[in-house]
Amino acid sequence: MSIRHTLLFMAALVFAGCSRQNNLLLGRVEAPVGTHTVVVTDCYRTSAPGPERVDPAAYHYMPCRDADVWIRGEELTVNGTSYGRLNPGDGVLVDHGAVSIQRKQAP
Repeated sequence: MSIRHTLLFMAALVFAGCSRQNNLLLGRVEAPVGTHTVVVTDCYRTSAPGPERVDPAAYHYMPCRDADVWIRGEELTVNGTSYGRLNPGDGVLVDHGAVSIQRKQAP
């Protein structure tokens, strides 16, 4: 195999691991969880599992071992710590273990 073919193959692998939902290069995964967008950084997986709806008011999202996200009745819990109530459409960022909520701006 020539150098050119090897480089093309490597580029294809890199781009296959990069999308809005899963960016292997940046270690970032993103998924819609109910009405919220949850982003987790420091998560280097080629394929992260998606969120699951546990019951009508509860969602569970664990794309990596160190990011266990629960939304139960709009109450956010990450890795066993409660972070309060989410408003519809709020975003959640789990960045190297630090949790922040991006409040949706009113129209």
